[in-house]
Amino acid sequence: MIEVQAMKTVYFVRHAKSSWQDMSLPDHDRPLNKRGKRDAPYMAEQMLTMELRADLMLTSSARRARATARFFRKSQDLPKERLLVDKRLYHASIETVLQVIQELPDDLHVIYLFAHNPGLTYIANHFSTKMIDNVPTTGIIKVVSQSVQWINFDPNSAVMKAFYYPKMFNLR
Repeated sequence: MIEVQAMKTVYFVRHAKSSWQDMSLPDHDRPLNKRGKRDAPYMAEQMLTMELRADLMLTSSARRARATARFFRKSQDLPKERLLVDKRLYHASIETVLQVIQELPDDLHVIYLFAHNPGLTYIANHFSTKMIDNVPTTGIIKVVSQSVQWINFDPNSAVMKAFYYPKMFNLR
């Protein structure tokens, strides 16, 4: 019997809209605002409706990214230990994000990665032939690799397959 191995998929999720109400807070500690608390669970449910489930979720250590990731984790009923915080993802470069992904164990196939702009817009354009000006808050980029190993997840093996964002679901 031949075992068929699955390709690798990453859903890059920009954190939901954050609050600037308390200007004394460091950027890293800003919470979600009212719109962010509305959009994050809504987008999480949209992904669930499309049956786009994760094996693992990785998030930046920033408060707004962790809060966004928790909405997605809960909507998918993913165990808490399947949501990992990686400090390297806070305002990470493309190279750092790829390094984090390429270190993943190959028995995982679908990853959600929660991070920030401008990095996620750069990543979207890194894997796409169409120019994206901006990945909005709670925007999601789906990138699929034909490789069965994470070490090979790069623009030579992977391409952007979808771009989801709140306004496309009439959420304003």
